[in-house]
Amino acid sequence: MALIINNIKVDINLEENVAFDKAKKVLNINNSNIKSMHIYKKSLDARKKGQFFFVYSVLAELNIDEKKLCEKIKNPNVVFKDTTLNYNNYSYGNKKLTSPIVIAGFGPAGIFCAYVLAKNGYNPIVIERGSKIEDRVNAVDNFWSNGILNEECNVQFGEGGAGTFSDGKLTTRISDNRCDYVLNVLHKFGAPEEILTKSKPHIGTDKLRNVIINIRKEIEKLGGTVMFNHRLDDISVQNSKINSIIVNGSPIKTNNLVLAIGHSARDTFSMILNKGALIEPKAFSVGVRIEHLQSKINQSLYGKLADNKNLPQGEYQLSYRENNRGVYTFCMCPGGTVVPSASSYDTVVTNGMSEYKRDKENANSAVVVSVTPNDFGTNPLSGVDFQISLEKKAFELGGKNYKAVGATVGNFLNDKKGLDIKTVNPSYSLGVTDCNFNDLFPAFITDMLKKGLTKFDRKIKGFADGDAVMTGVETRTSSPVRITRKDNFQSSLIEGLYPCGEGAGYAGGIMSAAVDGIKIAEEIMKIYAPNK
Repeated sequence: MALIINNIKVDINLEENVAFDKAKKVLNINNSNIKSMHIYKKSLDARKKGQFFFVYSVLAELNIDEKKLCEKIKNPNVVFKDTTLNYNNYSYGNKKLTSPIVIAGFGPAGIFCAYVLAKNGYNPIVIERGSKIEDRVNAVDNFWSNGILNEECNVQFGEGGAGTFSDGKLTTRISDNRCDYVLNVLHKFGAPEEILTKSKPHIGTDKLRNVIINIRKEIEKLGGTVMFNHRLDDISVQNSKINSIIVNGSPIKTNNLVLAIGHSARDTFSMILNKGALIEPKAFSVGVRIEHLQSKINQSLYGKLADNKNLPQGEYQLSYRENNRGVYTFCMCPGGTVVPSASSYDTVVTNGMSEYKRDKENANSAVVVSVTPNDFGTNPLSGVDFQISLEKKAFELGGKNYKAVGATVGNFLNDKKGLDIKTVNPSYSLGVTDCNFNDLFPAFITDMLKKGLTKFDRKIKGFADGDAVMTGVETRTSSPVRITRKDNFQSSLIEGLYPCGEGAGYAGGIMSAAVDGIKIAEEIMKIYAPNK
């Protein structure tokens, strides 16, 4: 049990201990009644130019009844928290497992589903079409350096999922105690301690890789099996129930398949649709990556304090809506790079990535426009077809060698083709070809991109600066499908099939995908008894 004291403002030049002193004043109790205090969350308030504060939440464990004290204080900034809540213990079912639980995909959803099942004695089998990280890094580096793509092992496929080559962002809009569990597991296996307290935590792609390797080794130590370079080829369904699966041409008997395949497993979407799963097209977003000098973003956000070493690299989140369509920034990577992220031959896909230090010259983010089935069609895989059409067109316009297509913002806003490089050098490693984005996107997308850039410039001075560089195409913002499921997390039409995570349409990032994986593990454990 503990109390959380929120909204504690501390000047950015002062030490964190000041937050503890202020928390003690709010509680108005003797030091002898305080068992421990630590920072629970930390964020930056930079709304007023030149008047910046770090805003802390302090968690206090006391030697007296915390709940009664909270009721006595009656301060809206003091909240009682039951710290005994955790997700280490479950109420197990009593049905005997007659075949192993199989998890297809080893991204955040699959990792945490496997970790929880293994930790509780269920010995899951994980199949991952891509390679383990040690080999995956080599495959990705070969693509980024030489343009040689491996369709089975790339930025989208392989150990850790697409998030492995990203910023390792751990922000989420969901409110779920499982989020704390996820953060603690990541920290336990090597993530920086600060992820437990920052309001916008990130690990960085460089540190995230070792964390994932450590979790994988723990899963195996606990009795789980992780099989790389093993693709789910087919499923066998009898009487509307999973009976077995085909992996690399060989059958595996199972009655429980967790489908944590990620948002780019288009062949698997088609396969399960043909096997009778109910798939619906869903809204997602498409657009470009935009790059500015990180120093310009810092200057716009922090003004005269831009060089203050206590301030983090500036980041932003911007949005604008008009006539039921949105344009917004997504996956902002301070001090990062734009990376080639295709998973199919003859396509171009962009994404953003930052390492832990976020110390590269440019800031980048996606600037994307929402699209719905009204735009691309209502067949189950119409959104997939729309993505592919844009990615292939970008490949053609880029010169058929995996170069990105691009234009400086000034040229784009004036409907011109051209990269008038001045201060911002594109970071996409395979090069950028001049493009008029009107040749790539439908008019409704370019129109919204232009409106968004203009609106965003009012919030961040210089956002629509003519020197900023736009590269494309950004299409993998989220899954274009939803594999429908019932309240018990099983497929609407196939018993024993558990659509899971971002690829199935139930998550939007590392944290929410990991939480969804945990939820499915819990549902399976409600039915079955552990193996040991």
